[in-house]
Amino acid sequence: QLQLVESGGGLVQPGGSLRLSCVVSGFTLDGYIIGWFRQAPGKKREGVSCIASSDGTTYYADSVRGRFTISRDNAENTVDLQMNSLKPEDTAVYYCAARSGTYHPSLGEWFYDYWGQGTQVTVSS
Repeated sequence: QLQLVESGGGLVQPGGSLRLSCVVSGFTLDGYIIGWFRQAPGKKREGVSCIASSDGTTYYADSVRGRFTISRDNAENTVDLQMNSLKPEDTAVYYCAARSGTYHPSLGEWFYDYWGQGTQVTVSS
């Protein structure tokens, strides 16, 4: 059974950092495109970052570019999202998602077939 489990969320002060992890099971990460999404209360879910399987191509939302970094370790079946210089507006539930494929990752929610349950990130003083 294909599963994605997020971890690493929590409460952090503005300007702080968090590292989210997405651990996959039931399939080999190699050959899957992974995306990170977030949903704040009362808002639509939005794409944050994504990474290809083949060449490591990455995309970032404008709101996080330069502050967030996505990385993957196919051997460990994990995809991490390093979040630095966090702002209150980064507060949301963060989800990872997967789609079979190697190239052309997307920040579109429609693109992904499998989703984790999410982890809460709260940025507040």
